Amino acid sequence: MEILIIITILLYMLSAAGYFTYLFFQKEFLHKIGLYLVLAGFMCHTVSIAGVCITLGQIPVHNLHQNLSIAGWVLACVFLIFNYIFRLKIFGIYAVPLISVIMVAVSRIPNEPVQAKSIFKSFWVLSHVIAVLAGDAAFAFAFGLGILYLIQENAIKTKKPGFFFKRLPSLEMLDNAGYVCIVAGFSLLTFGLITGFVYAKAIWGKFWVWDPKEVWSGITWLFYAALLHERLAAGWRGRRAAIMAIIGFAFMLFTYFGVNFLFKGHHSEFTRLQPAETTINTILNKDDPTEKASD
Repeated sequence: MEILIIITILLYMLSAAGYFTYLFFQKEFLHKIGLYLVLAGFMCHTVSIAGVCITLGQIPVHNLHQNLSIAGWVLACVFLIFNYIFRLKIFGIYAVPLISVIMVAVSRIPNEPVQAKSIFKSFWVLSHVIAVLAGDAAFAFAFGLGILYLIQENAIKTKKPGFFFKRLPSLEMLDNAGYVCIVAGFSLLTFGLITGFVYAKAIWGKFWVWDPKEVWSGITWLFYAALLHERLAAGWRGRRAAIMAIIGFAFMLFTYFGVNFLFKGHHSEFTRLQPAETTINTILNKDDPTEKASD
């Protein structure tokens, strides 16, 4: 499957080059080239992940290499859906390079051999992982739209149209697209947390075990819930909403990366660079009184 990953990365990077070329020359055919290349990369990426799923018999999220690969795939999928809905051609200059960077990181991270375990063979795990990653992708896009909003607003307020002024859509379009991304991300994160709680109850006997990942996911959820509430109740729009989307993305990044490397917990066991067989056994036996008695 390594050759498929290499081809996928190449297609994503060529797509990013196509979008950057479109940024400068604003030719429709350049945008189409970028779009078709990212679509081709996504299809190749899908085949690669499907092959690993067939080999393992379950979703490949046993280590950081596999986790990031799934994250890149979900990000590409969400981008294609976003592009179809909003037709923001310029947005590819943010989304596709982000996907490319993630996949380059995947290629540089060792993919430790893993052995399939029944803990991952569950509808709830699949739903939890895909929903949370799709929500994170939507939040990442809201972050990008927030950045573009601030750039465009600054150009308008200073009355100094720069390079991006004629290339970016209206402030209203950027604000509305960012709002839709946050609503979608919040809804997906909510569903992902619910499915995670259900599966935690089945595996560990509790819906909530105060795992650091759970705690920070809850904090992130509360932040975006507050943002949506203030938008609906207090009319937070425009600049304030863009800044809050940027801050929310920082929470999301820390929840995804920082928690795994700075704290110990059930989730962090699955994303370190070590075989999944060892980490799963550690989790399953960590609080097993029978195991302790036998020692």
